[in-house]
Amino acid sequence: MIAAIIFIVAHLALLAGVTTPEKLYFDEVHYVPAARQMLEPVMPSPMLNPMHPPLAKQLIALSIRTLGDAPLGWRYPGVLFGSLSIVAMYLCGLALFAAQGPAVAAAMLAFFNQMVFVQSRIAMLDIFSLAFGLLATAAFLHGFRKPRPHLWFALAGLGFGLSAACKWSGLFALAVCIAIVAVIRLMQGWRTQFADSAAGDWYRPGLWPDFRLTHFAACFVAIPAFVYLATFVPLYGLSFPDLLEAQRRIFSDNTTTAIAGHTYMSSWPSWPFLVRPVWYLFDKVSDDRIAAVVFLGNPLVLWAALPALAVCLRDWVVTRRADAFLILSFYAGPYLAWALLPRTLGFLYYYLPAATLASLALVYVLRRGNSPRWLLWAFVAATAAGFAAMLPITVAIVGTSMDTFVRLMLFRSWI
Repeated sequence: MIAAIIFIVAHLALLAGVTTPEKLYFDEVHYVPAARQMLEPVMPSPMLNPMHPPLAKQLIALSIRTLGDAPLGWRYPGVLFGSLSIVAMYLCGLALFAAQGPAVAAAMLAFFNQMVFVQSRIAMLDIFSLAFGLLATAAFLHGFRKPRPHLWFALAGLGFGLSAACKWSGLFALAVCIAIVAVIRLMQGWRTQFADSAAGDWYRPGLWPDFRLTHFAACFVAIPAFVYLATFVPLYGLSFPDLLEAQRRIFSDNTTTAIAGHTYMSSWPSWPFLVRPVWYLFDKVSDDRIAAVVFLGNPLVLWAALPALAVCLRDWVVTRRADAFLILSFYAGPYLAWALLPRTLGFLYYYLPAATLASLALVYVLRRGNSPRWLLWAFVAATAAGFAAMLPITVAIVGTSMDTFVRLMLFRSWI
């Protein structure tokens, strides 16, 4: 019931004014035409936007066919999957904290963070990959504490396969799961034990006694691969050479270093500090009014998350807490993976999965030890105020004056 209420509230909030602007803006100019192309009786050549897998574009195409080739048709799938992302954050919180209040707070912080809000209202691929990835992460977190995690890990593999079928960055969280299971199995093989072991340890010798190598391969390799490749069949049929060539093209386009610069590009070390946002829209509608959409994130959430993540690191190392370990893993994996890629062109919205999961670190710290219960909710209220203050430059239909715009730009690099 709570998940349903969260979905409805988030859905209505994300839907308000989503058809403004009525034109394609930012990367919609790439993805909407690619989705339109998929509606043709015979796929034209050349295929548009072959550098990303097809699932997110297929979902946009389905919406265009159902709701029409108009702003609502382009953007409604993002609204739907943005709402699912907030629900998934609630489920992640429920799996980690085993309590409704902290789980609801995690969902609210993810919403007031603004990144999910902005990304849900534009026809781009990232929100689809995020929603599937967060649902998969929730399944993994739930299964982590179970003696028989087979079903939950299989559901996680399914979700990660769908996430990667929207954008290859969905593979980063899957790699985190593989690394966690592999390290735990390796330590069990070495018969590692902690001298002062406790029930809350991230590692225990008796964890998952019946989860074998074949189960691991099925959950984290076979299921994701099958689901991922199945999304290409409507475009290429069962032609193995064509499927292989599609993967080669995606790999080539996403790992090349020969990519031109961009006005709003930024490097991965700067993302947690919100040094350089991405302006999706900046239109002058009158002498002193602008319609603007900036992908920035709520500083009250993301700057506060950095010391919270440091606390998680401390608790993982010093007290071996499983919840701190899992939060840190699913934040650091999707973020630091960008440091390993040779791709030189980066944007703040690549930080979206890690930034969303950072909300869990804040909840963890604010309910840690003997912290008063009201402290968490006071912080949520403060982030809501910050979210409201930024609405003039995150919702195009609201609009703002140049004076307000200047006041909201705290740093020159934000312009």
